[in-house]
Amino acid sequence: MPKHTNKLSESQSPYLLQHAHNPVDWFPWGPEALKKAEIENKPILVSIGYSACHWCHVMERESFEDEVTADLMNENFICIKIDREERPDIDNIYMDAVQAMGLQGGWPLNVFLMPNQKPFYGGTYFPNSQWKNLLANIADAFANHEDQLAESAAGFGRSIAKRETEKYGIQAGNMELDPDDLAEAISKLSSQFDSEWGGMNRIPKFPMPAIWDFVLDYALLSKSQNLVDKVLFTLRKIGMGGIYDQLRGGFARYSVDGEWFAPHFEKMLYDNGQLLELYAKAYQVSGDAFFLEKVTETTAWLKAEMLHEEGGFQAAQDADSEGVEGKFYTWTYEELEQHIPEDLSWISELYNLKSNGNWEEGVNILFQTKSYSEIAKAYGFTEDAFIQKLNGVKEKLLTIRNQRIFPGKDDKILSGWNGLMASGLVQAYFATGDKNMLDLAIRNRRFIQNKMTLDGKLFRSYKNGQAYTPAFLEDYAAMIKCDLMLFQATSDSSFLNSAKTFTDLCLSEFLDEEDGFFFFNNPNSEKLIANKKELFDNVIPASNSVMARNLHQLSIFTYEDKYQELAEKMLGGMKELILRDPGFLCNWANFYLENLVPTAEIAIVGKGAESLAKQFQTRYLPNLLLAFSEEMTETAAILQGKTPDSNGNALIYVCFDHACQRPVSTIEEALSQLPYLA
Repeated sequence: MPKHTNKLSESQSPYLLQHAHNPVDWFPWGPEALKKAEIENKPILVSIGYSACHWCHVMERESFEDEVTADLMNENFICIKIDREERPDIDNIYMDAVQAMGLQGGWPLNVFLMPNQKPFYGGTYFPNSQWKNLLANIADAFANHEDQLAESAAGFGRSIAKRETEKYGIQAGNMELDPDDLAEAISKLSSQFDSEWGGMNRIPKFPMPAIWDFVLDYALLSKSQNLVDKVLFTLRKIGMGGIYDQLRGGFARYSVDGEWFAPHFEKMLYDNGQLLELYAKAYQVSGDAFFLEKVTETTAWLKAEMLHEEGGFQAAQDADSEGVEGKFYTWTYEELEQHIPEDLSWISELYNLKSNGNWEEGVNILFQTKSYSEIAKAYGFTEDAFIQKLNGVKEKLLTIRNQRIFPGKDDKILSGWNGLMASGLVQAYFATGDKNMLDLAIRNRRFIQNKMTLDGKLFRSYKNGQAYTPAFLEDYAAMIKCDLMLFQATSDSSFLNSAKTFTDLCLSEFLDEEDGFFFFNNPNSEKLIANKKELFDNVIPASNSVMARNLHQLSIFTYEDKYQELAEKMLGGMKELILRDPGFLCNWANFYLENLVPTAEIAIVGKGAESLAKQFQTRYLPNLLLAFSEEMTETAAILQGKTPDSNGNALIYVCFDHACQRPVSTIEEALSQLPYLA
């Protein structure tokens, strides 16, 4: 029996539970800890991380499991542990504070607060000796110079409470749309592309799906094959890299180098949902089986390793197993000699394997540096025969790998991340026609509805049969996007109704009427020292940019102009920032594109509508929304008043801003009515 048990033992979060037996008297964030700090007049130490975070585990081993360090923490501070995935709102506040202090952000994030929750100092990972010195110095400063710390904290409090729109000089309002603006944004982005390895020209390398989504959409609408090729080049390099799990499917969070070679091995649901959607689009655009392979393998990984029996997708897999980063995924040459001796020569060439290892500690990361066709040709196989042979070897190695000790898993279910994954599955269904992928998305959405939505309100987290923590804008935005995609895939109006219900709830609970943007947290849910807005697109696009696109699309399906009016004002406010720094505003840039080139509203009504819809959806056509019905219907405004031909067969209506072109009966005729970027 562990010697210590602290308040975290009552938590659901795997990350908090990892710290439940530290000698530190940890509290979860909540009234008990905050009140205790006030009553005892002690500074608060907030330590924020997540279960797949390597350096979080290192700091725990070095400091939070150490009795001497724990005594220092317990004596002088009220110690609060936070899972940033459960409470991104608090993480946003204190990350902002640390950056306002001129310090580097990251995780673990350790922030010192006055008893009133206002921060005065912080940082990320500290080695143990440094950490103990810091604790002693801060305890001394609080005992002897509390007034000075309070003054400093008040200043940081004012800084983080400042509206983002004020900080960046944003004023929501209407604007003129100019194609030259987006050409300039694309030019700025292109200058940052890595022409040798793909991705952006920086290290470490993150996939950043929102960037490639925007560039792909712009390339297709401007008919630039050169830009399409650049996107596909990047996606090939990522898919060949060590960042992709070559045996099982699924993508790690980033690579520590500039070649996509050595990943930080954790796999996050939010990355994989977005990359599944992007690779599905790449397959639709190119027809290249390489992209299809990534889609099918990643879906197989999802089903095998991340799917909860109730239909939810779990949050993440750790980088570490048996205390070693990447141990589960890497191979010594001797192991491979033992298991696949007859195939080792061509596998070594395909995956860049070395007898003394291609990575540290003498192990190999599977890192594809040549195409299948090159290896097949060199070894005298047809490409089909080679792929069949490769799949057999992969299956064999996977069976062996599955006997190893698996990395830890964060098995909580987060609604927003599930929304991102379900959207990826819908796109994968469009690309492949595989109904199993659509069924997986629908089952997932039903799970969110039945288990994580209570009295019409969405919750952020679910574990052990319990939904907890009211949802944030990120969660609602991702679910609304998912609902709009499911409506297009199925024509089931319950998805459209759900998108509208959630959107209206966001308008009443999250919208800041003063500046026209949405808060990340619901200000009515819990009183925090600041209500933040998420405006910049990062690895996950900003919840405000996702909402702006949702509003635009919802207005098209429902013919309710109030949604579009708000979305346009949001875009108006962001225009200057988009042009100044498009790299972190690509989802906004994509929304600019949606407004610049009129969004095609496709309604298909009559016998054979579903089949025609599928033909549309098999292609990837950006800036197009589609609804279909086998018979005349009033279920959605976009379908109302649309009729089949005189024989009851489906007609395709291509409309813009609710005004329709002449209805046609074939896909080719409809495609000729679509606009492009001049």
